[in-house]
Parts: sequence; structure tokens; C-alpha cells
Amino acid sequence: MFEKFTEKAINVVSTSKQIAKEMDSTCVVSEHLLLALVREAKGICLKIFQSYDITYEKLLAYVAQNKDFGKYETTAELVFSNHYKDILKNCLDFAHKSGNSTVLYEHLLLAVLYDTKSENVNILTHFGFDMEKSCTLLKKLVQRKTRAMYHPEFEETKENEYEKIQSPETLFDVEESSKVFERAVSKLSASNYEILGTEQIISSILEDKDSELSKIMAQYGITDDNFNAALSNIQSRQSEYEERQIIFTPNAFLTMNLALQTAKELGSSVVLPEHIVLGLLKAKKGIAYDIFKQMRISDNDLAHSIIKPIEKQMPETLTILRLAKEETRRLGKSVVGTEMFLLGIIGEATGIGARVLENLEITIKDARIIVERMIGFGNEYFDKEIIFTKRAKKVLELAWELAKKEKKNKIESAHMLLAITQVQDCLAMKALEQLGVDAVEIKEGIKKYQ
Repeated sequence: MFEKFTEKAINVVSTSKQIAKEMDSTCVVSEHLLLALVREAKGICLKIFQSYDITYEKLLAYVAQNKDFGKYETTAELVFSNHYKDILKNCLDFAHKSGNSTVLYEHLLLAVLYDTKSENVNILTHFGFDMEKSCTLLKKLVQRKTRAMYHPEFEETKENEYEKIQSPETLFDVEESSKVFERAVSKLSASNYEILGTEQIISSILEDKDSELSKIMAQYGITDDNFNAALSNIQSRQSEYEERQIIFTPNAFLTMNLALQTAKELGSSVVLPEHIVLGLLKAKKGIAYDIFKQMRISDNDLAHSIIKPIEKQMPETLTILRLAKEETRRLGKSVVGTEMFLLGIIGEATGIGARVLENLEITIKDARIIVERMIGFGNEYFDKEIIFTKRAKKVLELAWELAKKEKKNKIESAHMLLAITQVQDCLAMKALEQLGVDAVEIKEGIKKYQ
């Protein structure tokens, strides 16, 4: 069921389970879901609750006073009530009727508001919540999100999101990562396992106690000693396996692929230990991640602490991607296509890519007009996760390869602009053609700076 839930919707379900534990409940019920929806509310939905002066703290106090959930035994498995499961099934129906292929946060809230078997409606009514008005607004909101999700480069057919790693050398080709890999292999040799897992990779990263990354992780209590102490208590490697056995366990394989993707998105043409840890936090799977959860590590806080020093270096591509996302939100969209990369390259202003376009008399004002004509405006500001189209990912992949070919550690704006010219059916190239520029002019312009 949950494969159709967005990350935001899954977070609400996960939070409801956590709230049930905090309240010492015997199982997770619909009232816990309502509490989670209020705690996780953002954007327009947050404003709806705020308009009735409904906060998580006030709601929690009222529910705790008026509802007896029983006592939760720590030795028992906390499960969802049958009624809770029915609400989750109703979410799928709401999503289908609104034309969404996935279950959004709003669908969860609608399912709760239309549920007549729980006390949630009475609880909200106590706070003066207007059911009819709010449901009407939520229905319009999910319809708007459906329309705004459309993008000319956005394909519904799902492809493999991860790169195929042929050999470790494709990732561990710089000194920092090479040393990590060597230490991980040594740890593997000393164990009874034959396949590299996330636990060996993270343990080998922490072994370099003088690195900036180890110091950042130590601030969260993730040290070499603490991690290995927790690892020694792991009796099974079941968390590492899903379907197939390769040089990496499946979850280590996923982590490394996400590390590669993260490196690209942060403007690096090499995979560093920082990217590996960020990849693990994105994967949310494996023994190493299980240990992080045992240590009560906040994924978002740790990721932010790791990314912050990278952002200070201000690599061109990181700035371009940040600007591309800002342009996407400005148009009320949640999908970044190649045309947003183009606006990001122009907006970055200092790189070779921007200078080439400036010499060709391409301005941000003119480019924005063309892009707005191509994809239009959405109906709202999106607070959900920004995603890339397949062609945008292809441009990043080609830019990565160009940077690697030139033996550069960072992807530059010139690599991204050149990559755009190699994806002829992309919106960025179509926009440039409407602005009177072709691929040959761009390639020649880049050559002048080489």
C-alpha cells in the first residue's frame, strides 16, 4: 500500500506511530493520525489549522484528557488498529478520485475529516473547525496539485532511478573515498561475510577521526567507538538483504547509488565520504541506518550539518540547482526540467555557461518569458519535495561525464550548458532555439574559454 504514498504522507503515518508510543498506547488509532497531521502540517494546511487556533500541543492535551488508549507494553509490537487501516485504504480512493497517482498529505487529512467512526470530527468541532469549508478547500487543493504536476518533460512511465555501478572504481576514484573503500574491504575480510554492507562503509568513514565529516557526526554522538559498540550487538544481517547478492549488499548498493546522485546534485564530479553518508540518510535502509535510529539521530539535522560546509564552497552547479528550484517554486511548480537548469545557469551569472549565454545576448528576463510560455504557472506554492524530470537527470549525468573527462572535481556551468546541447529534445534547448541560439553557437562559445 505505502508504495503509492508520498514521502510526506509516509512521514505522517510514521509520526502517528511515534505519538502512540509517546502516549503509551496499546495500538495506533485514528486519533494518533489526527495528531500527526497537525504536527506535520505545512503550507496551506498549516494555515487552515492556525485559522482555528489548533496547535499540536492544544490538541494533544485535549485528546489525552478525553481519550483512554490503554497502556502500551514495551515488549509488545505496536500495531495499527483495523479502523486506522481502513482510513489508509480510503486515502487511496480519495487520491484516485482527485486524479492523483500518489497519496498526498491532503488525502490523509480528507480521509480523517470524512471518517465517521472515530472521535476526530467531534474533537475538531470542539475547536470550532469548519468541516465543510475545510473539505472543499482541500479538494480544490489536491486538484490544483494534479494540474500543476504536469510538465512537458515529465513522463509517467517509471524507470530505474539509480545508476548501474559496474565496479567500485567508478565511485571510489578519489583519495578520500578510495581510503574509505580500502578500510571497508579490510573490515569485510576480518568478518565472516563476503559482501560489503553499509555497516562496513560507515565504520570505515568514522575510522578517520580527524576528518571534518567525522567531527560533524561526532556532534550527533556517532563516533567510531559508539557505532562499533552498537554494531557488535547486531545479531543478524537481515536488514541488508532484499533480493539479490552482489559485491555490495542490496542496501549498500542503494546507498552508493544515492551517494552518486547526491554528488551530482551538489555539483561534485567525485563521490566523497560526505556523499556516502547523505546517500545512507536518503536510503533509510541497512544496518548502519538502523544504528543511527538506535542513536536517535535526526536525518534532517545531520544532513543539514554535512551539507552546510559544502554550500559555503559555493560550487557553480550547486548554485545553479538552487536557483533552478527557486525558479520552479516561483512558477508554482514542483518539477524541475532542463529549462529550469537554463534559468539557473543564467542566474548564476559568473560561470562560463552564463558568460557564453551573455555573449549570445540571452538575458534572464527573455529566457523567463519563453519558459513561462512553455510550461505555464502552477496554482500555488509547493512545499513538497522538488523532483527532476528524466531529461534533467540526463543533463546532470552528461555534465558529470564531461567533468570526469576533463579530470575536474566539480561540475561547472559550462559542463551543464554543453550537456543541454546534447539532449536535443529537451525544453532548455527548445527555449534557446526560440531565443535565436543553436547548439553550434553554444559549443563554439564554450571553446573560446577553454
